[in-house]
Amino acid sequence: RRLLAGMPGGDSAAGPLARPAAAQARGHGREPRLARLGGRLEPAGRSLRLVNQDVTAQRYTNAQIDDYRGLPRRDFLWSPPLRLTVHARFSHPNAWDKEARLLARDQACGVEGQGPDTLTGTAGFGFWNDPFMMSEKRWPALPRAIWFFYASPPSNMKLDLQTAGWGWKAATIDAQRWSFLALAPTIPIAMPLMNVQPLFRRLWPIGQRAIHVSEAPVNVDMTQWHTYDIQWGQHAARFQVDGADVLVCRTPPRGPLGLVIWLDNQYMVVTPQGRFGHGLLARPGQQWLELERVTVE
Repeated sequence: RRLLAGMPGGDSAAGPLARPAAAQARGHGREPRLARLGGRLEPAGRSLRLVNQDVTAQRYTNAQIDDYRGLPRRDFLWSPPLRLTVHARFSHPNAWDKEARLLARDQACGVEGQGPDTLTGTAGFGFWNDPFMMSEKRWPALPRAIWFFYASPPSNMKLDLQTAGWGWKAATIDAQRWSFLALAPTIPIAMPLMNVQPLFRRLWPIGQRAIHVSEAPVNVDMTQWHTYDIQWGQHAARFQVDGADVLVCRTPPRGPLGLVIWLDNQYMVVTPQGRFGHGLLARPGQQWLELERVTVE
């Protein structure tokens, strides 16, 4: 392993990040980099903050660290088996918290932005294939990801039958499986049927298995320090928070994928019922994701 320490104010990801030698060799010594998309990286004592300040609905703002820019997807660095450990906290709590649910209801009805007491946009850390051209120009692709993922209202990505379409969650997806491609011709017929609740509950588990989606809510106070752990195997994955299991599943994506740690101001709607949407959220003030330790081994 090699311990990487970046420089405050520079492009390199500051702070402790341990990487195995195999990944170093494959990446020719590549270091994670800060994406310059309106966000910034700030030292905070022994930790680092990914910071967004006074974001607007007219501009995409993202404080992001990744290690795949300039690489074709086939050369992304990470494949199972591996373990990602992140010791982190956020500036604001999960919008799914009980005291924020009335606000979330208003958001879902079309009220722009987010209240001052909950985290706005999307955020998280883990591995994905950068399918949506978020950080640079590359051909779009079906998503593959294994990560801790957060989305605030009006986001709604309800791809797991038992889990809400927004909030703080552990999640996997691999929509590049042959099982999904085999079902693809049925999508125009299936989507209208998903609007009938009994049919949705009966039929959607087939689609969910086809795209290897597994999710579980992470019911912790996001503003407190926690140790988040992803054990990514070839045939199974385990998510833990402070040593306790949150999600154990047999739907891990295939590699290679890229490491990503981010905080932005977007929302997205993707549902089995055929509802799709995307946009930006305004939020005054500052919000951040603080990292004390990130290791991959």
